[in-house]
Amino acid sequence: MTKSELKDFLDEKVVLYNNPKFIESDPIQIPHQFIQKEDIEIAAFLTATIAWGNRKMIINNANRMMDLMGNSPYDFVMNHEEHHLENLITFVHRTFNGIDFKTFVIGLQQLYQNQGGLEHFFTQHQESDSMQNAIAAFKKQFFSVPHLPRTTKHISDPTQGSAAKRINMYLRWMIRKDNNGVDFGLWQNIPTSVLSCPLDVHSGNVARKLGLLNRKQNDGKALAELDTSLRQLDPIDPVKYDFALFGLGVFEGF
Repeated sequence: MTKSELKDFLDEKVVLYNNPKFIESDPIQIPHQFIQKEDIEIAAFLTATIAWGNRKMIINNANRMMDLMGNSPYDFVMNHEEHHLENLITFVHRTFNGIDFKTFVIGLQQLYQNQGGLEHFFTQHQESDSMQNAIAAFKKQFFSVPHLPRTTKHISDPTQGSAAKRINMYLRWMIRKDNNGVDFGLWQNIPTSVLSCPLDVHSGNVARKLGLLNRKQNDGKALAELDTSLRQLDPIDPVKYDFALFGLGVFEGF
């Protein structure tokens, strides 16, 4: 395919998958249960944190997280007492356990109390062409609370070579406004042009087959290469193609 033909092909796939039907089988359905901004962004952050593995299991366990927080995540984060945190100990999703969950609640609380919240922190640390250094700064700030070393693995650091798939997906959810009811567009002071595609096995394999990506590993260097390719197709909203790459890989077996 020529570049023009590739863009037309992917644009058609974006239209096919970037619609409310996508929500039915995707973890983004969890934050869509809420109305208040802070509830949405906290529910989305916690859901994205455990978004690896079987999608049905991710959704079920993210719903359990919300249940353990009384289905009021912002209120729980800001007003919990110690015995409330102990109720989280039974939670487990793969390697993310109840101790990690407790730490994440405490980390979120200090972020809202001392840093103006999730949106403010990422807005303050954005760069003109990327959010990757902002993610690294976020990880450092988030784990300024007491924590076990093992818990830090649940937030990736792009400056250490990670593609940071889950938190890039979270940023897409929060920043990209698609007018189709999928991504939220809650954070309006960060442009979609600086977002990076959530790179995983599915999107990576499809990107390679389409000539958008040559690097074999799904790491930070591959993410930078894919970003460059997608920004050539749409410099304003490059991560819309996440819908196309993911849909082609998961739903069409491309």
